[in-house]
Amino acid sequence: MAAFSPVLHAQDFPSKPIKFIVPFGPGSGTDTSARYYSKKLQEVTGQPVVVENRPGGNGFIAVKQALSAPADGYTVFIGSNSTLAVNTALFKALPYDPQKDFAPLTMLMRAPAVVVAPGDGEVKTLRELVAKAQAAPGKVNFGAGSAGYQLMGELLNDVAKVQTVHVPFKGAGEVATAVAGHTVDYAFAEATSVQELIKAGRLRGLAVASDARVPALPQVPTAKEAGLPGIEAYTWVGAMVSSKTPPDIAAKLAGWFTQIASLPETQQFYAHLGATAMSGGPEQMRKFQADEIALWKRIAAQAKIELQ
Repeated sequence: MAAFSPVLHAQDFPSKPIKFIVPFGPGSGTDTSARYYSKKLQEVTGQPVVVENRPGGNGFIAVKQALSAPADGYTVFIGSNSTLAVNTALFKALPYDPQKDFAPLTMLMRAPAVVVAPGDGEVKTLRELVAKAQAAPGKVNFGAGSAGYQLMGELLNDVAKVQTVHVPFKGAGEVATAVAGHTVDYAFAEATSVQELIKAGRLRGLAVASDARVPALPQVPTAKEAGLPGIEAYTWVGAMVSSKTPPDIAAKLAGWFTQIASLPETQQFYAHLGATAMSGGPEQMRKFQADEIALWKRIAAQAKIELQ
């Protein structure tokens, strides 16, 4: 019977409520994904799925809680590009390894960043922004509400071979206000958070840092279309469990997540937000995460960003 106990355990899973740990507060993009999937997973399994927000500490608080819980599949970490990739490029010694300590279930969504400038400013295209930066090295600045967006600005510097200056802010809302008010020249922002400001004319969308245009902002070209190929930057959300979780239980969860991701309702939910529903399962997410870590480590090193 002992030899069959893992199988029986997987067959019985879940037999109690499942908890989603989210490293950001209510209303964030990661939280929005967690709450949508919690509802759908509850419908699939018949068990309650609870979302617990543990913001702060660069995501370390939520990660610690997720990894200290029993590795039995009942605790799922709903992480983002910052906790699962960008942090590796910014800290000398993370208190966790996002690749070794977690087992991926699947990607949930990704939303491309948009390069935005003041809606009533003189810069109307990405080419004009680059030309302005080339003409005055170190004089053009960009705002960033987090280290992830700072790295996106450094990516533009790298691809365009220009030198623009980072100006830190406390959050995305402050950055949008600063750009609209000409306090800074430009910024990268998540498409879902600035689409209404672009439509209202307060911000101008210069380019989408994606391989395709955003349906909610059809007038904004991709960076490649705007004359600067090589700029792709996304905020994204993925589901993980502890790497110590029994593989059969992790596989069962991954199957449910990918099933939910393929629903037309899920596609519509994210399209309305200006994002794209993602799926593909564990292997695709593992490769995507590895590529993201390599990209941001390279950009941080080239920009000589001092590690925290």
